[in-house]
Amino acid sequence: MNRMLMLGLGYSFLGLGFLGLFLPILQGVLFLAIGLIILSRHAPWAERLLLRLKTRYPRLGDMFTRAEVTAERWLHRFAMRVRRP
Repeated sequence: MNRMLMLGLGYSFLGLGFLGLFLPILQGVLFLAIGLIILSRHAPWAERLLLRLKTRYPRLGDMFTRAEVTAERWLHRFAMRVRRP
């Protein structure tokens, strides 16, 4: 269930990102990055693409790494709050 939810969320962000590349009101690159970060944990092709982007663009890779660490922290906090009785 959790995996399907994350895949759906990741693909939704990718869809918004592609729309954002053509529509001026959406931040396409931001949504693409978020979608790739989410999908990199569940889809091997996204993990490879994210790794390729990190190695080709080191400054962008640092930003992705910081975003992944921050997201992990938020998910951990959220999980701890949900599990409390």
